Amino acid sequence: MSVLLIEAFYGGSHKQLMDLLQEELQEDCVLCTLPAKKWHWKARTAALYFMQTVPTSTNYRILFASSVLNLAELAALRPDLGKLKKVLYFHENQLAYPVQKCQERDFQYGYNQILSCLVADVVVFNSAFNMESFLTSIGKFMKLIPDHRPKDLEKMIRPKCQVLYFPVRFPDVSSSHSVSSETQEKGFGEQTRYQSSFSFHLILSTVRTSKPFMPEHKLARLEKVTGVKRNGDAYQLEGLPGQQESRALGGLMKNSNAHRESGLCEAQPGLCTTQHEGLPSPLTAPARPNKSEASEGTNPCQEEDKQHLTFNLSNILSGRDYQQRPLHVAWPHRWEHDKDPETFFKVLLKLKEKELPFHVSVLGEAFTEIPDIFSEAKKALGSSVLHWGYLPSKDDYFQALCMADVVISTAKHEFFGVAMVEAVHCGCYPLCPKALVYPEIFPAEYLYSTPEQLFKRLQNFCKRPDIVRKHLYKGETAGFSWAALGGKFRSLLAAEPREDL
Repeated sequence: MSVLLIEAFYGGSHKQLMDLLQEELQEDCVLCTLPAKKWHWKARTAALYFMQTVPTSTNYRILFASSVLNLAELAALRPDLGKLKKVLYFHENQLAYPVQKCQERDFQYGYNQILSCLVADVVVFNSAFNMESFLTSIGKFMKLIPDHRPKDLEKMIRPKCQVLYFPVRFPDVSSSHSVSSETQEKGFGEQTRYQSSFSFHLILSTVRTSKPFMPEHKLARLEKVTGVKRNGDAYQLEGLPGQQESRALGGLMKNSNAHRESGLCEAQPGLCTTQHEGLPSPLTAPARPNKSEASEGTNPCQEEDKQHLTFNLSNILSGRDYQQRPLHVAWPHRWEHDKDPETFFKVLLKLKEKELPFHVSVLGEAFTEIPDIFSEAKKALGSSVLHWGYLPSKDDYFQALCMADVVISTAKHEFFGVAMVEAVHCGCYPLCPKALVYPEIFPAEYLYSTPEQLFKRLQNFCKRPDIVRKHLYKGETAGFSWAALGGKFRSLLAAEPREDL
């Protein structure tokens, strides 16, 4: 029990990471959580709760927590925990998180994160964009204090910082069941049973008895980029059976020191991390092309009473040949203002006005307050809608992505973007803003600068959907897998016993 995992907001990607670490570390860790509700109250009060509920132990050596927790408060309230090596992980940061109005930004949340960084021994960010947007905003943020402002906080915090990408558990979407029933019961956003090296590493020597999630044209593209050959329903990887996992991973991350602007990485086919003296360098491996970007896109889905719908694979695969079907666009994001659904639907409605053929699946989770644009857009889009609503089953979710041609982000906030990376893994052609974290994750050809550029790209794709269905993705997703990143996390959470404990 040497690693203490603390998550004050146990949901979404926060839950995924903690569950993954607990699974991989097994008996070597203990997990303490609070439910993913009322985020603001968790950020304010979680330290006091954990002071009372985290069991005492002489075996702890590492404390790993997300930045929702006020680590400074917990360290003061529990001196025994304060002596541990403290690792703080940033999924997002409150200094760069967008608010609808400037006066809505509560100073306390960003201030808590700064205090936590000062107390932490290691500060880890899920992207270079996340790290730089936080560090470079500290000075301006502190000017909100009317007088007696602290100085040089960025210089104090930066040496502790490093980038370690979020480890995505990629499913085997080449099969008819990508996740186990146990995983489905735990709901969307969590995948616990399958290995996640290269996108389709698990299909080695496995016989499939039913149709795969991926339509035929995507599987054909897959064969080209992974060296996977199909004989009937049997799949085998070219090469020697005893080859190491690294061969399947292909190109992982590329050193970005020569490709940086204002501390951020430019668009690269590989991955990149911002390095600092004394921090480990990025993973490296022989470069290799990644998966295909194609899909079949226009088929009905079943409607339910509520927003939670079921995606029907048999219906998707029936009907016209995929080459004749309209472009299928996916939008797999939270139904909130920071994902800018207004821009997305404005572009789609413009396509509709020009009578261009397309279908759309609007995925992602809605919460208590749903922006009005969703109900308005659903009515206006009419028969162009294939699917509308959150899919609690991860199988259904990946199935929907596999049937799409293009995945779009219009986000005004993104510090990593698990949904976009998952969609690319499922063979979707990504279109993302040329801003935020996206230039760090995706090659330049998948980025747009304005809504007008997004419209023009989609207009061309609507006229020629075969362009995306034949496209081979120019970037890499393998470097975001646990197989690629697990060693880094293990090193981060390894520590020699300290004499002062």
